[in-house]
Amino acid sequence: HQEKSDYRNAAPLLQRVVSLSEQALGPEHPDLAESLDNLAGLYQLKGDYDRAGPLFERALAIREKALGAEHPSYVQSLNNLAVLYRNKGEYARAESLFERALTIRNKAPGPVGTDLASSLNNLAGLYQLKGDYDRAEPLFRRVLDIREKAQPDSLAVAEALNNLGLLNKQKKDYDRAEPLYQRSLGIREKRLKPDHPDIATALNNLALLYLEKNALSRAEQLIQRALSIREKVFGTDHAIYAESLSGLASLYFLKGERRRSEALHRRALEVFEQTLGPQHPLTCLSRNNLAQILNANGSLRRAGALLALNNDIRERILAPVLSVGSESAKLAFMATLSEETDFTVSFQTRSRPNDPQAIRLALTTVLRRKGRVVDVMADSFNALRRRAAPEDRELLEQLSATRAQLASIMLKGSETSGLADHRAVIAGLEAEVQRLESEVSARSAQFRSQSRPVTLERIQRSLPAGASLVEFVLYRPFNLRPKATSEVFGPARYAAYVIPRRGRVAWVDLGGAADIDGRIDMLREALGDPGRTDVKQLARAVDRKVMRPVRTLLGKSIRVLLSPDGALNLIPFAALVDERGRYLVGRYSFTYLTTGRDLLSMQTRAESKQPAMVIADPDFGGDPANCEDRGLKIKKTGTGQSRAVDFSQVWFCPLEGTAQEATALRSILPGATFLTEAQATEAAVKRVAGPSILHIATHGFFLEDLEMVPASPPAGRDVIIKTGQGKFDRASTRVENPLLRSGLAMAGANTHKSGDDDGVVTALEAAGLDLWGTKLVVLSACNTGVGEVKTGEGVYGLRRALVLAGAESQVISLWPVNDEGTRDLMIEYYKAMQSGQDQAEALRKVQIRMVAHKDYNHPFFWACFIQSGQWRSVSDRSAAVK
Repeated sequence: HQEKSDYRNAAPLLQRVVSLSEQALGPEHPDLAESLDNLAGLYQLKGDYDRAGPLFERALAIREKALGAEHPSYVQSLNNLAVLYRNKGEYARAESLFERALTIRNKAPGPVGTDLASSLNNLAGLYQLKGDYDRAEPLFRRVLDIREKAQPDSLAVAEALNNLGLLNKQKKDYDRAEPLYQRSLGIREKRLKPDHPDIATALNNLALLYLEKNALSRAEQLIQRALSIREKVFGTDHAIYAESLSGLASLYFLKGERRRSEALHRRALEVFEQTLGPQHPLTCLSRNNLAQILNANGSLRRAGALLALNNDIRERILAPVLSVGSESAKLAFMATLSEETDFTVSFQTRSRPNDPQAIRLALTTVLRRKGRVVDVMADSFNALRRRAAPEDRELLEQLSATRAQLASIMLKGSETSGLADHRAVIAGLEAEVQRLESEVSARSAQFRSQSRPVTLERIQRSLPAGASLVEFVLYRPFNLRPKATSEVFGPARYAAYVIPRRGRVAWVDLGGAADIDGRIDMLREALGDPGRTDVKQLARAVDRKVMRPVRTLLGKSIRVLLSPDGALNLIPFAALVDERGRYLVGRYSFTYLTTGRDLLSMQTRAESKQPAMVIADPDFGGDPANCEDRGLKIKKTGTGQSRAVDFSQVWFCPLEGTAQEATALRSILPGATFLTEAQATEAAVKRVAGPSILHIATHGFFLEDLEMVPASPPAGRDVIIKTGQGKFDRASTRVENPLLRSGLAMAGANTHKSGDDDGVVTALEAAGLDLWGTKLVVLSACNTGVGEVKTGEGVYGLRRALVLAGAESQVISLWPVNDEGTRDLMIEYYKAMQSGQDQAEALRKVQIRMVAHKDYNHPFFWACFIQSGQWRSVSDRSAAVK
């Protein structure tokens, strides 16, 4: 009956088998476990997870006791229970069991078999559900390879093809997805009866792909056929049937038949809620779909109520999901929520622009989700640092050492004979970093303090008197009349929410992101060149689009806390020019935040463990050469505009200004520890442990695009990394992690040593520093505040690394800085703080004086540094040094 999909008649028979087996064999016999598995599997197919779970758990316990934890049947039980957790949306529990099963099967002797492929497929499928496509794809490809070698055109191959097709569809690579789907469907139609549920799955997936490609007539035929099969097999109260209903509802929406679409979405949601529960990911997705069609149909109150409910449920399940896994896994999962976030903001800005409840809903969603991953990761690391148990220190040291090894190999090259070996070493180290990050998350989750809910009222109470928070958001507006599902969201736009300490939130739409980002690019180019005379004109153009609309909402606020998004992270707002032709530094005191939620974490006080530390004027080694700034000296190797860098031969020039800077700071910070010249090493930086202030004056860099390439340099701004022998294949390997493309040069950097004291501190390594209790980090160097911008997550570079390390505030730069100008700015900045001014105001006062100075009035000199994080004075926040 089960093979015929006759589940109603199969259930009593399987129940009878379990009863007879237990009577004949006893309650702990392995054969009873098989009967329990069969009955549990049937309940799972029916969507009755509450009845399936205890049966799978009992089967697992029987097999572990009778057969041991290495037996294939025990491993199968692990997989069965993991699949159940996956289907229930309990991804953390599922991942743990899938990994245990895979570990056991990997150790099994003999040739690679179907059992291993099954474990790989299960784990890849879970990564796919979590949005971690980079980890899922190689596993899916390995599964396909194993299965095709075992039996081409088998049903197992069809499953692997289907999974790869779905992955490519989710990555928007439709041309690759379609032939995979078609081949999978062809195999299933050849080997199965026409009404088999696996054929319905293939039909449904191919139909959804055609919806993306605006092939609506082809999609409709396939969806109707899939729906008919699923209704016959599962009935109309099953989640699998509801999945096809959702697809048909989306089709009607694209065809303009909105009332039919609404009715089907409503029915699908009812089924999902009944079978999977209100918190299951598929239920949340269905609820969001219904809210979208209600929005399109003008039922705005009901749409808003559904959105509010859905976002509250998502918030409840976010904490357990983000409590496990590596940083990349967390980012991948948050990316799966991006369309829901976009729709929530779009619903308010486009459909309910003046509705206080809609404004609250949109802003609260942004405050909860923006910068969430860096927040969770920093909390995990700081929890271990606070506890300071020996095993925690060992774990953090192991992670730091692995990151250092990865950074050294990526930037200095390898002694291996070829690029393939080099890539394999890198892949292994990256996997180990992810494993250790996951261990940090898991261990800290056991005792990490529970965060209180993020509410608008708590944010407002955290604002200082007379200040306003400006929460920028980059979002894609919802399209009420799309022609394909790929067109449901339009081109990105910026909006800004202005939150006062008291009173109502105000907001403004700033316009298309392409236009604003283009203006920002032109301004940044001019800011980095002190010879440009058009900088005020370009700064005015950005102000006209970004800050002039916001200014009308700021009222009398002078202190402005900025939470930028997108390219707005990379501009100094103080250098924008208002209607009167004046720089905004004269009107406002700006502080940068990753998110307004930072105001809540600032209420946690940590004691410094060391006095201030100044690390400056490193002895880079080699013969000295002239140098005019604190940036990376890039040697041109091509013609025209082509530039490439061989990082293993990069030259860091001595910086006279950093020595003078350190000398001046000795009188301003009399109790500080000073490390200069040969003492200013990478190892010294890594040994810091919560100094009250950490000041580093040296070369800094961010490499836009780092690549290992053949000996002949490519066009563009790529970086060449040579191995010890300079031997490469013609292929190239791109360094995708921006934390490996950003860093600081320390003593010995020009000697290009290998190991974890190679003279370069990358941002990846800086993220592992112990800065819990550090009130202020000043990076007196080039490009320390830039990096790769990720929408909703800020800037990936040294700026993010210092947050992960636990620093409460930072002073960082947005372009290559001038050595003498930076020296003078830093000395005056510390003097201003010494006189009692808070960090933000101290920087502002120095900048205002530099604007009036004939040698430094170009913003290249004074606007390069920004204040990020806590703005209050160090003395007000410092407790006695432990």
